[in-house]
Amino acid sequence: MSFINETHDINLKSWVASANQAGTDFPIQNLPFAVFRRKGSNEEFRGGVAIGDQVLDLAVVASAGIFSGEAQVALEAANAQALNEFMGLGQAYWSALRLALSRALREGSEHQAVLANALVAQADVEYSMPCHIGDYTDFYTSIYHATAVGKLFRPDNPLLPNYKWVPIGYHGRSSSIDVSGQAFHRPKGQTKAPDADTPSFGPCKRLDYELELGIYLGNGNELGEQIAIEDAESHVFGFCLFNDWSARDLQAWEYQPLGPFLAKNFASTVSPWIVTTEALAPYRTQWHREENDPQPMEYLESSHNREAGAFDIQMDVLLETAKMREEQQTPAKLSESSFKHSYWTVAQMVTHHTVNGCNFLPGDMLGSGTQSGPEHEEAGSLLELSRGGKETITLTNGEERKFLEDGDKVIMRGWCEADGFNRIGFGSVEGTVLPAK
Repeated sequence: MSFINETHDINLKSWVASANQAGTDFPIQNLPFAVFRRKGSNEEFRGGVAIGDQVLDLAVVASAGIFSGEAQVALEAANAQALNEFMGLGQAYWSALRLALSRALREGSEHQAVLANALVAQADVEYSMPCHIGDYTDFYTSIYHATAVGKLFRPDNPLLPNYKWVPIGYHGRSSSIDVSGQAFHRPKGQTKAPDADTPSFGPCKRLDYELELGIYLGNGNELGEQIAIEDAESHVFGFCLFNDWSARDLQAWEYQPLGPFLAKNFASTVSPWIVTTEALAPYRTQWHREENDPQPMEYLESSHNREAGAFDIQMDVLLETAKMREEQQTPAKLSESSFKHSYWTVAQMVTHHTVNGCNFLPGDMLGSGTQSGPEHEEAGSLLELSRGGKETITLTNGEERKFLEDGDKVIMRGWCEADGFNRIGFGSVEGTVLPAK
C-alpha cells in the first residue's frame, strides 16, 4: 500500500522553475507518467514524466546512466512505446523510480546539468495511449449517479436490490479507448421512441458524457487466484481521467437484458498522464458505509479500507461549443464532483473483480463509473443535469443543451488538495463530437 514519504514533502522545490508555480498540475510531488513524442515528428513514442510545463524524456534519462538498481530497471522498462512492462514490475520498482526522479529533479540536484537536456515543452508534444489496455471493466460506484438515473426509470425504487451488496460492473471494449484529443463521429444504431410501435435506425440523438476515473492495474494475478482486499492497492499502478461517452437513446433500447453494448463501445477517452497511486497518498480519506445500509461482506472489508480507502480527487466538466471556439469564448463549466463520494473503493473493485478467479494483466483498466455528488449540480452526466432531457441547461454564452450537439468539445479536469501538502493535478481529457457519417 502507498503511504506518505519524502516525495510528498510540501517543501520540495524543483530546478524546473515552472514546477514551483502555484496552481500547476505537475509539481515535483506529482511526477505522473505518459507516452509521448514531439509533434509532427517521426520519433518513436516513449515514456515521459510531467514536471511543471515540461516532459522529462525517459529515453534521455535512461541513456545518462545516473540511476542504479531497481530504479534503473524500472526506468528502462518505462522508456518504451507502452508502459505495460513497467507497470507489471510492481510497487517496489514504481516507488524506486519515483524516488530517484524526485531526487534528481529537486533544487540542488547533482544531475541538473544532465537532465536539463531531457526536457521537452508539453506544448510541443503529442501523446499516445500510455499502455495497451487488454481488458477494461466499467463499474457503477456512485450511489448518487445510480439513484438519480434510477429515479428516471423507477421513481419509487431507483436502486436495484443488489446495488448496496455488490460492486456492479460490466466488461467494456478497450479497442475504442483513445487518448485525449479524440474526435469521433456521432454513433448510429437502433432506438425506439416511447410512442413508437417499432424501433428505428439512425444517428444517436441523446449523446452524453460520463465523468469518470480510469484505474490502471499494474502487476496482475494468476488465473484462478483472487487478490485479497489487504493486497488490492499494491496491484494498482495509478489513475487517469476518463470520459466514457454514452448514447443514451441507444442504451435505453438495447440494455435489457444484458446491459451496455453499442451505446458505450463507439468511443471512450483517457487523459494522457497516469498519476501514480503513491502520488495520491496524501489525498486519501476515510471510507464509510451508512449504518442502515448493508455492510460489506467479509472479503470486501478491511481496517485500512475503512481508514483510508477513499481518494478525494476533485473533478469538473466543461463544455466548449463550436460557437464558443469560433468566437474565442471560455468553455462553460457544467459541474464539479469528487471521487470521495464513491460507494465502493478501488480496493473493493479490484478484490471483487478477482474473487471468482478472474485474472488481471498489466495495463488492464477499471472505470469508476460516473462520479456524481450528493447535489444536483454535482452530477457527472447531462442525463442527470437535464433530468433525462426534461430540463434545458443554459450555457454561459446563452446557448442551450439537453444533450451534446455536433462540434461540442467536452473537457474534464482533475486535481487533489490537502492541508500540509502540495496541490497536484491530472491535466485534462478532451474529446470532440463530429457529425454522424
